Amino acid sequence: MELNENEALKPPDASGRFGDFGGRFVPETLMPACLELEKAFNEAWADPSFRKQLDDLLADYAGRPSPLTDCPNLSELLGCRILLKREDLNHTGSHKINNVLGQALLAQRMGKTRLVAETGAGQHGVATATAAALLGMECCVYMGEVDVERQKLNVFRMRLLGAEVRTALSGSRTLKDAINEAMRDWVATVEDSHYCLGSVMGPHPYPWMVRTFHEVLGSEARSQCQERLGTTPDVVVACVGGGSNAIGIFSGFADSPADLVGVEPAGGAAVGRGVPGVVHGSRSFLMQDEFGQVLEAESISAGLDYPGVGPEHSFLAASGRARYESVTDTEVVEAFQLLSRLEGIIPALEPAHALAWVSRERASLAGKTVLINLSGRGDKDVDQILELLEKEGRA
Repeated sequence: MELNENEALKPPDASGRFGDFGGRFVPETLMPACLELEKAFNEAWADPSFRKQLDDLLADYAGRPSPLTDCPNLSELLGCRILLKREDLNHTGSHKINNVLGQALLAQRMGKTRLVAETGAGQHGVATATAAALLGMECCVYMGEVDVERQKLNVFRMRLLGAEVRTALSGSRTLKDAINEAMRDWVATVEDSHYCLGSVMGPHPYPWMVRTFHEVLGSEARSQCQERLGTTPDVVVACVGGGSNAIGIFSGFADSPADLVGVEPAGGAAVGRGVPGVVHGSRSFLMQDEFGQVLEAESISAGLDYPGVGPEHSFLAASGRARYESVTDTEVVEAFQLLSRLEGIIPALEPAHALAWVSRERASLAGKTVLINLSGRGDKDVDQILELLEKEGRA
């Protein structure tokens, strides 16, 4: 499929599809809720008072704009200029707050009193619990049992913020299963609950709505690069699980000459290893066996431990506008330590995937300017890395 660069990121069609991907595959009981949400979002986004309320919160509460940081030491080692979009410096420690504040305000506008969310690494859960506390709403977060164990700090943060954390015990007991439980809750409580989905996946209008709420980071990065460089970077890199941080930063450069690179975990490379299929309400690339059964994803990063990917990423991959690479857990741990030691910035394991790819591909990136979306900070992952290094005798 030929794709003009300035047509890469546009709203989906009337059925919620980006080319062959997306759509709305939900039980009849949820169709009215999806239609209600689509109508409410359209009306809110066209309302200047809603936009101002969100912009004010992003500035005064979340701390936007997030800075653009040069990495001179890392750049010297790798032979290319590295810039970081510092989403790790947002309130709650990641890009997740952009989308959550938007959805929470929208839920309040719709008359909902309760937020339901899923979380893997805990960052989306913490952001949702934070927004619920701010707006005086109830909050229930579903998290896989495996992730509850490896992200104890974020579990405590959510509970401290007043949220109920429910453990998903089915399947692989990771992000996929947390989403299943959250969607079941939403079906049962749709009258007063809003499902605050954390990535650019799920049934329409979620992929489009979540991307729209994250476009702020892409537009900021574009403006900051123009001011700093006088042009756009040569390469824009972001980690991809569901893909919200990546689609956010890609949105600022889709109409530029920049190469767009999404980096997946080797054990959860939906674009690299998957085929089109339906999961959690939309059609996208999905890891599945010959019988169509969903395969379990494996990743050191709880936030990327997902067998699918957002439908718009599937569209960008199929069109050739973006490419998707994968890195191993070993490469990720090395990148996690490399940025910490060279720049004094501890990344979350999720964006460490993007760093790992840039480090591995340094020869082909020589002399180029590379923008990496540092989508979260690594406080939550320090205990996990310490335990791993101690087992290997490297701590």
